[in-house]
Amino acid sequence: MYREGRSVANKYLVLYHFPRPEAVRNAEETEDSRVGFSVSKRLGSAVVRNRVKRALREAFRLHEGRVRGHTDMVFIARQPILEVLDEGGLRALEDELLEVLEKASVLVIEEEST
Repeated sequence: MYREGRSVANKYLVLYHFPRPEAVRNAEETEDSRVGFSVSKRLGSAVVRNRVKRALREAFRLHEGRVRGHTDMVFIARQPILEVLDEGGLRALEDELLEVLEKASVLVIEEEST
C-alpha cells in the first residue's frame, strides 16, 4: 500500500490510497472501499487516540457514498488534528477529511440534474 499507492496530505491528515487491481475487484462481490485509520501514540493516551479514531470513522461514514469504489485507503492523523477536533468538532474534522479526499481525486463528482 505505502510503496505502490499514492499519498496526499494537509496539515491534519495524510491519506494513502491505492485502487485495487481488476483481478481482486472481480473476485469481490462488493464495490465498497476499504479504509483504515492510524493514530500514533504521540497524539496522546489511548482515550485520546480512540476519540480521534471514532471521529475520523464517523466523518468518513458520513461521506462514504461519495468515495469511488474499489479503493484502499489509510488515513494517518497528525498532531494538530486534536486542535481541530477540540475547537471545531466533527464538522471541522469532516472538512479536513474531505479536503484530502478531494486532493486524492477519489470523490465521485455529483452531477446536477436539470
